[in-house]
Amino acid sequence: MARPIRKAVFPVAGLGTRFLPATKAMPKEMLTVVDRPVIQHVVDEAREAGIEQFIFVTGRNKAVIEDHFDRQVELEETLRQRGKTAELAVLEADLPVPGQTSFTRQQEPLGLGHAVWCARHLIGAEPFALLLPDVLTQGAHGCLVEMVEAYDAHGGNIVAVQEVAPEDAHLYGIVEISTSEPGAERITGMVEKPASGTAPSNLMITGRYILQPEIVGILSSQGAGAGGEIQLTDAMRTLLERQDFFAVRYAGRSFDCGNKIGFLTANIAFALEREDLRNELLAALRDILERQAQA
Repeated sequence: MARPIRKAVFPVAGLGTRFLPATKAMPKEMLTVVDRPVIQHVVDEAREAGIEQFIFVTGRNKAVIEDHFDRQVELEETLRQRGKTAELAVLEADLPVPGQTSFTRQQEPLGLGHAVWCARHLIGAEPFALLLPDVLTQGAHGCLVEMVEAYDAHGGNIVAVQEVAPEDAHLYGIVEISTSEPGAERITGMVEKPASGTAPSNLMITGRYILQPEIVGILSSQGAGAGGEIQLTDAMRTLLERQDFFAVRYAGRSFDCGNKIGFLTANIAFALEREDLRNELLAALRDILERQAQA
């Protein structure tokens, strides 16, 4: 029987240079999609999947993330005095249980693999989920729920994938698959940013993983790869020689909030799900489009 997935790692040490100047003094993970920070959306997805321990790999100028997942006594008291019970209830619901969150530092920007390695003592000897905060998922439930279901059925390591235009495959980590099994497809190979025309498939790795702890030992001795960084894909390729890997195609939608179009699209998509915002937003969008057409 597969060991349960209790821990999740969130690499949040990136500089967010694609969103400057907004991220000059504020972490990109704290940019809001509607009225919730991006990192809160991702933590919500992990919590929905049964995660009990949340491990954040941070960097300089990221203290506000730690503050976000802490109690704000003065704010809570002000809301209580003003009778803002609904707002107070939201804060209470989002607050992790004491001891659920851990923070460690990645002092140098040496890649995703290095960020995972920095969390090695917190991961310990357990399998864990890895969620990139740049990616938001939207559907009947979050992507990690489907991945945990596949993990419970097959064990091993699980990677979320989605189709990408073949001409764009060189921009991503790409997997090669063989047989299909219930809720998953067996991975036989993977490559980080393959040269144009050489990708083994059009299935890109989307930023959600369930990994066995042996990946940490591989990262400990792995040298730099593409871009001079310690690439997680390289370590997974090594682990693939020893353990099973399965791909899960998420049934919902994924948004790459690491770029401006993905971030803006996510804001619209998540707002349209809200009954309190949907009709007014649709009217505003129609007005904008009409004005653009007339310009």
